[in-house]
Amino acid sequence: MKEHQGAYCTGTYRNLLAEYGYGEEAIQRRLDETWEQLFEGDEETRIYYPSGEDMGYMLDTGNLDVRTEGMSYGMMMAVQYDRQDVFDRIWKWTVTYMYMTEGDNAGYFAWSCAPDGKRLSNGPAPDGEEYFALALLFASHRWGDREAPFNYGTQARDLLRTCLHKGEDGPGYPMWNPDNKLIKFVPNCEFSDPSYHLPHFYELFALWAYPEDRAFWKEAAEASRQYLHLACHPVTGLAPEYAYYDGTPNNERGYGHFFSDAYRVAANLGLDWEWFAADPWQREAVGKIQAFFADKEPEDYRRYTISGEPFEEPALHPVGLLATNAMASLAADGPQAKACVDLFWNTPVRTGKRRYYDNCLYLFALLALSGNYRIWMPRGEA
Repeated sequence: MKEHQGAYCTGTYRNLLAEYGYGEEAIQRRLDETWEQLFEGDEETRIYYPSGEDMGYMLDTGNLDVRTEGMSYGMMMAVQYDRQDVFDRIWKWTVTYMYMTEGDNAGYFAWSCAPDGKRLSNGPAPDGEEYFALALLFASHRWGDREAPFNYGTQARDLLRTCLHKGEDGPGYPMWNPDNKLIKFVPNCEFSDPSYHLPHFYELFALWAYPEDRAFWKEAAEASRQYLHLACHPVTGLAPEYAYYDGTPNNERGYGHFFSDAYRVAANLGLDWEWFAADPWQREAVGKIQAFFADKEPEDYRRYTISGEPFEEPALHPVGLLATNAMASLAADGPQAKACVDLFWNTPVRTGKRRYYDNCLYLFALLALSGNYRIWMPRGEA
């Protein structure tokens, strides 16, 4: 028997905040308040906006656009909070304005639109698609399917099929390389983004995708875990924003360093360990990341090489970075695990122009650290 089993096997989710001494009432109050701030709050905190009678969108407040990243994040947040009303509004907006029916990217979602729905790009970003798919599967299991587009399970399985098979009998490219099973940065290029790698999602796709695709997803989970071994620096644990398939940084456009995208790697390692506990290396990796930041204050966070050399450029999203480092404590067993969680707990949500990305990562960390970022199983299997 393994030393530790993940929540998928046990059905038990760690409330790390409670383990570290925070009270249940205080934790629930923080959960409620954070949802209210992000989804119902004033213009200094909110990132969700209702649109018309039955739609809504997540606004990237720094760029004033609507991205598949944020829309899929909002759907995952809504299903975890049991807010089907918000989930359906976001999904309808996504289907109405972002879903592409023509050209090389038909079947995918345009990664950026204006708040009025105008398409700003005809290209997709795979991190949105993978979050859409799992959020839809969780919605199907938690709430049941209805008429299209709220036949969540079918929508998810069709999307996953497109992600794997696009281009086989027509124009376009798949989002995963069919040979090495690694997710691409965008479909028509052959490199990756380490923060896109979500093996804990792929384990679930291997259960609930169309039967003919399930073996691929199981292999993709293992391939992504091994890829992160290559992409994370052996001393600091830091990963680059973009990396080649061998894990080495892709710095062709200046994205081969540890910056905004890459913060998510620590959070993903923490949640994969919490759900599946399949790769003990993850505990070492997040310990190294936390140790690297142990002597740094959030106001001093910078862009770094993956070996840890700082640039003058300050971090754009320090709250997001400290949130992902806290979420990593689900896997960490080193001396910095509690300190990272305490820093997170004592930090409020970000306000102002650049709050969107920070506060998405903040809410995911809060859900995960309180034991509320959960796998929603099919009815009858919970």
